[in-house]
Amino acid sequence: MICAADVEFYLHQNIPLSRQMGIRVTVCDDTGVRLAAPLEPNVNHMGTVFGGSASAVAMLCGWGLMHARIAEFPFATGLVIRRNQMEFDSPIDADFEAWCAAPDADKLAQFDTALANEGKARLQLDVDLLINGHCAAAFVGTYVAVKK
Repeated sequence: MICAADVEFYLHQNIPLSRQMGIRVTVCDDTGVRLAAPLEPNVNHMGTVFGGSASAVAMLCGWGLMHARIAEFPFATGLVIRRNQMEFDSPIDADFEAWCAAPDADKLAQFDTALANEGKARLQLDVDLLINGHCAAAFVGTYVAVKK
């Protein structure tokens, strides 16, 4: 799997909003991907994180995990998000993190096989937005990879 710095570089170069939001990739390994995001560029009129920013950070966290997964395939692959849902449990009023745990090995193997054999695969990912270790929001997204 590619490293956190490579995923961050990819996000900043290919999804410029990630750079404007101050997103940093702090973990990218076999356990999952973790992003850190500051409050300041994502703040709303209430002094909390704007809902669209929270959703974008969560979506980018899942995107980072998917990109790290498909980057090592021996063929070019495109990535899109098909569907997502966000549920907010508490305001985010400070710097925060997004955590996307890697799916289990069976789901990853099914994804890899479908992408290699059928040219298209989808994977549902869960992302938690955390403030001081407390889960403030939960995101569920379905990502689709397509062989180019």
